[in-house]
Amino acid sequence: MTKALIVVTNNPKFEKLYKATGIWLQEVAHFNKVMQDNDIDVDYVSPQGGYVPIDPLSLAPDAMDPVDWEFYLDNDFRNQHLAKSLSPQEIQPTDYQVVYFAGGHGAMTDFPENKELASIALTIYNNDGIIAANCIGVSALLAIKLVDGHRFVNGRKLTSFTNDEEALNGLTNDVKFLPEDELKKAGAHFEKEEAFKSHVVVDGRLITGQNANSATAVGEAVIKGLLK
Repeated sequence: MTKALIVVTNNPKFEKLYKATGIWLQEVAHFNKVMQDNDIDVDYVSPQGGYVPIDPLSLAPDAMDPVDWEFYLDNDFRNQHLAKSLSPQEIQPTDYQVVYFAGGHGAMTDFPENKELASIALTIYNNDGIIAANCIGVSALLAIKLVDGHRFVNGRKLTSFTNDEEALNGLTNDVKFLPEDELKKAGAHFEKEEAFKSHVVVDGRLITGQNANSATAVGEAVIKGLLK
């Protein structure tokens, strides 16, 4: 049975601001929906396990679509996946063929230096699995290092939330770092399209999306990758 591991943040607050954050619901719901429609089971893991906050801005009326509402109103999603996410210690990487790092500004704090999540992802990848990530969730890839010490992203084509998009959010000076800058520094070949337009980059078994609107396309690219 094919299984996907969705990685989500525990962080409810911007590091520099008294401003609530968490997962961006669309990024989780839309990817999960693609997995669900293709009969792929999912588990949720977070850096600490347990409660997963939702960025309140992602629940705004103009941000929610039918898929978002489907998951937001689903008892299992709220009371199990988000309220009782698994911890890294509970994960057996060989059980999964896909790992997906979901974004939201919360991920900027507890993904980029998390060695446990990095180890899980690399094990899945080394077992011929797929690493997928979206938006700020792509920053989790910064923590993955190969046996020879090189960064996993070095020399790879990818995308993430862009400097332009963060500037349009008005948060350039308030976030911990800019994912686009850090991924480039780590040697990635960064690609981007128009701000907030769905954009996915596939580099073998590495699949990345630029922003929240890319989550469905990332999921669809994962399905294509599994069928190869």
